[in-house]
Amino acid sequence: MSNEETPIAEENSPIFQLQKLYVKDISFENPNAPQIFVESQNQLNIEFSLALNNQRVDDEHWEVSLKINIVAHDKGCDKNVFEIEVEHAGIFVLRNIPEEHVTVVLAVECPTIIFPYTRQIISQATVDGGFMPFLMEPVNFRAVYEGKLQQEATEAAEANKGMLPKS
Repeated sequence: MSNEETPIAEENSPIFQLQKLYVKDISFENPNAPQIFVESQNQLNIEFSLALNNQRVDDEHWEVSLKINIVAHDKGCDKNVFEIEVEHAGIFVLRNIPEEHVTVVLAVECPTIIFPYTRQIISQATVDGGFMPFLMEPVNFRAVYEGKLQQEATEAAEANKGMLPKS
């Protein structure tokens, strides 16, 4: 292979790269402090939600964000112990990625990169709020994505079932 062919091959090579991580929104509420530190038995009921969003910034850049909301209730006194809301995002460069792979990259690879940093932000926020670190279990974004595809296929099949002519 000549040296003249190498730059063309490199120009067409797929590129997937994290360019920047940043916090878009963060909120920590400790609504029943200081009483909760005296009254609480630390038997917590946790409500957890996670949303994944993405948007195209330009031809090569995508923003992918994780929005996590956690509400901890004390089981003993039925009071909110704390509430955390974090929207953590990354800018990713996607160049020469085949179109059929872009959805998987945005739904699986990007959040897999962002999540450990988001987990650390949440853990530190709970410590700063006077509590033990809140450690979220890792999320298998591939399984979440495949589950969503399966659910959509099932819903489409059920919708089509209702449209079939009756014999």
